[in-house]
Amino acid sequence: MKLNEVEYNIDGKPYVGFLADGSNGRKVPGIVVAHEGGGMTGHPKERAKMLAHLGYVAFAMDTFGEKITSREQAMSTIMGLMSDLPTLRKRGQTALGIVKAQPNVDPKRTAAIGFCFGGTTVLELARSGADIGCVVGFHSGLQTSAPQDAKNIKCKVMVCLGAADPIIPAEQREAFVKEMQAGKVDWRMELYGNAGHSFTNREVDAMNIPGFAYHEATDKRSWRAMRDLFDEVIGPV
Repeated sequence: MKLNEVEYNIDGKPYVGFLADGSNGRKVPGIVVAHEGGGMTGHPKERAKMLAHLGYVAFAMDTFGEKITSREQAMSTIMGLMSDLPTLRKRGQTALGIVKAQPNVDPKRTAAIGFCFGGTTVLELARSGADIGCVVGFHSGLQTSAPQDAKNIKCKVMVCLGAADPIIPAEQREAFVKEMQAGKVDWRMELYGNAGHSFTNREVDAMNIPGFAYHEATDKRSWRAMRDLFDEVIGPV
């Protein structure tokens, strides 16, 4: 499956995303893929290709507009965006607009998925009131400085989390549940035993971070849960 670079611009800053088209010329759903805090690595590109193999058009968005070369840079970039939600949401909305504009995408059938900070990104896209069918966060950061914006969510929301994730403890999960309930959101939370953070990412084990590990069973189970939600909301391809 070929990936095509897509160069775009937001407020004078250049970004480069990657598009995978599995439509075979048909009108199909379009999916935004948001990367982790490490930036545009091989993982979001792989996921875009996986979605294209299923028949979708998938766009791996560039959230940062810069290459991440250190954990310190990644944390600084993430904290900057978490304190500036309008900017983060605008980047998600721009990526969604790119997906909807693709000639083989049915703009009424769209979704967004994200991993780690990418999960945070698609949740903020939902909190912005975006016109999208559903969002899915994998080992997703759940915290937000604007939980009251859950009332703006129009789409279905799913988060897939590891029970042993040191980054997303039970207290954060409980706060998210209360936020979704207060916003009257159609939401679900999948909690997987024996899984920590970054359970979808085969690259993470090399980093040797306690509590971060690829977990094949949870990766497959959460991907099936996503596909089930897609079938329900945006229809089969």
